[in-house]
Amino acid sequence: MQSNLEPILNNLSKAQAGLLSAADSISGEQWETSPSNGSWSAAELIAHLIMVERAIIASADRIVQKQPKAVPLLRRFHLPMALVEARLIKRKSPIPVDGQLIGEKEEMLAELRAIRERSLAFITETKNRDLSSYRWRHPFLGSLNTYEWLQMIASHEVRHTKQMKEIAANLPNCVASLQK
Repeated sequence: MQSNLEPILNNLSKAQAGLLSAADSISGEQWETSPSNGSWSAAELIAHLIMVERAIIASADRIVQKQPKAVPLLRRFHLPMALVEARLIKRKSPIPVDGQLIGEKEEMLAELRAIRERSLAFITETKNRDLSSYRWRHPFLGSLNTYEWLQMIASHEVRHTKQMKEIAANLPNCVASLQK
């Protein structure tokens, strides 16, 4: 196994555990309730995470089937992952949430876990290959290699765990026990 995979696997595990814990603070009855006008509900947030992770793994699957393209050093620049996790700058997603993904809380969380299993299967399938030469652009961060994209999944989930806690804290009649 590539030595750079262990930290990614650990980060993916910790990020999902944190997100699921935060999601536990929102009842099934309030799952699709937006805490304020223009804000995502917990269901919309999870749908977004499903869409993003699914898209990243589909792109990675497709890209690693070909020869890697040479990317000049200056085009490999990207913003740090810490910027994703910090959530200091709130961004609007470039892709709208697919309303067909919205459903019951437990069903959506099961789908999120299934997508993660697919991500982990991709990592297992490619663990004996060096995927650092395979790159594609992130809409905000810049050019990321495959390992950075896998880390981005975890960082993105950490970012949205903070948002899930905000949703829980701002829902009417909701006691949020996960505020920090």
